[in-house]
Amino acid sequence: MPTVQTNDIETYYERRGSGPPVVFVHGAIVDYTQWQPQFDALSDDYTTIAYDVRGHGRTGGSDRESYSMDLFSDDLAALVDALELDRPVVCGLSLGGCIAQAYADRYPDRLSGLVLVDTFGPSPLSPGERVQRRLLRAIIPLVRLFGYERVERVMVWLQERLSRGVSGEYENIEAIRATGPTMATEEFAKVIRALARFHETPVGYRSITVPTLVLYGEHDAGFIRQHAPALADAIRGAKVREVPGAGHASNLDNPEFVTDALRLFLWGIWSGDRTARDATAVGPA
Repeated sequence: MPTVQTNDIETYYERRGSGPPVVFVHGAIVDYTQWQPQFDALSDDYTTIAYDVRGHGRTGGSDRESYSMDLFSDDLAALVDALELDRPVVCGLSLGGCIAQAYADRYPDRLSGLVLVDTFGPSPLSPGERVQRRLLRAIIPLVRLFGYERVERVMVWLQERLSRGVSGEYENIEAIRATGPTMATEEFAKVIRALARFHETPVGYRSITVPTLVLYGEHDAGFIRQHAPALADAIRGAKVREVPGAGHASNLDNPEFVTDALRLFLWGIWSGDRTARDATAVGPA
């Protein structure tokens, strides 16, 4: 089982292909296989790396009492160092996008590009979003009683009643859960608290000067659709694209579109062709 020491844990990772490095960071309560379609497809031209974030999958938990985006980003930096990756492009989805933002701010000279998918910034953009983040912590006692899979199914059902299509092809997420290690309840609690406290993590967007692509699902939650253009405005030169027909896991709901968008973005970075980089500004196809 391939692992590397990252701070106080052994982090599980998978590596494919050869060429310029691309690191994929998954969302909460899944594992590295969330990025499998892009991880495999892009390995024909790039070195692709996907890993299990602390608390998840085969990396598992740790003795720390709490987690934070800064800790997760430091783990990512340790992974990049251990694998001797030269300024990778970092692609993060949801929680992974939060981690990627923190990494890009803390280590601005240690990446070549940034991809933020179905994610959000530290500061809530509306009173409703502030309430949502507080409610995140409220689900922890329910998970202790019923398990996170049952609680999430109920939450998905409720979300679909409020915003049809937000959960996308949810069976893709269930398939990941069915094949990966079960997450410990205490680790779930630490990860959810870290998400709920993202507003405590300062992210200086002016320090992020690498090419940046922001992707979001057409049917994603309203607050995600609000954050996508806000992130693109905050990061100089960032481009934003909507993923047609997709919910919150847009890379699984419409994998061909996301893979093509990434391939074009990566080609623009590594070829040094700014016209290709600007092409990512094109709207939904």
